[in-house]
Amino acid sequence: MGYLIYGAGAEYEIDDRVLAHLKIAVVAKLRLQESFLLNWSLSPSDGSGRVSLWLSPSIPLQFRFSGSKPPELNRLWLQALAHSSHGSRGMILMAEAEAEAYLEEVGAQ
Repeated sequence: MGYLIYGAGAEYEIDDRVLAHLKIAVVAKLRLQESFLLNWSLSPSDGSGRVSLWLSPSIPLQFRFSGSKPPELNRLWLQALAHSSHGSRGMILMAEAEAEAYLEEVGAQ
């Protein structure tokens, strides 16, 4: 498990594979100086609920991975993350298995 470290040090534990895909999608937007909302649901083991973060190029952000080898990236998953970021709800951190269905649902595939 890795960590998304946001702002003054708030840490969010995220699986390394998920974090690797999130990193690519987030950095692509921040490089264009785009601010956006990032949303995800917490698992019942984490107390349920949701998290929403406002991401902006001016707010410090770190991606810390526990593993030393980067995973193979799933193009459809990256596409789904990027596409979701353009809506009013912001980028939705979805599971890899949900990416293809999401793209079909929104007609982006």
